[in-house]
Amino acid sequence: MPKAKIAISMDESVLGELDRLVRNGVFANRSRAIEAAVRDELARRDRVRLAAECAKLDRAAEKELAEEGLSEESAEWPEY
Repeated sequence: MPKAKIAISMDESVLGELDRLVRNGVFANRSRAIEAAVRDELARRDRVRLAAECAKLDRAAEKELAEEGLSEESAEWPEY
């Protein structure tokens, strides 16, 4: 995939931590570390958005539908 160059500014203490990770071999270079951090944040935001959308579902209506389905199924079950 093609790469694009960008310029960023960050707090010197954060940059120091980033450079420590690069020195310790956690990342090959600053660019890879920043790319990984941005990718992780984008994935986290997707998960949060999905969770928020799921929370909007009407739980009472879903429960009613589920119970309705169970009562219809149980009428067809043989007695033991």
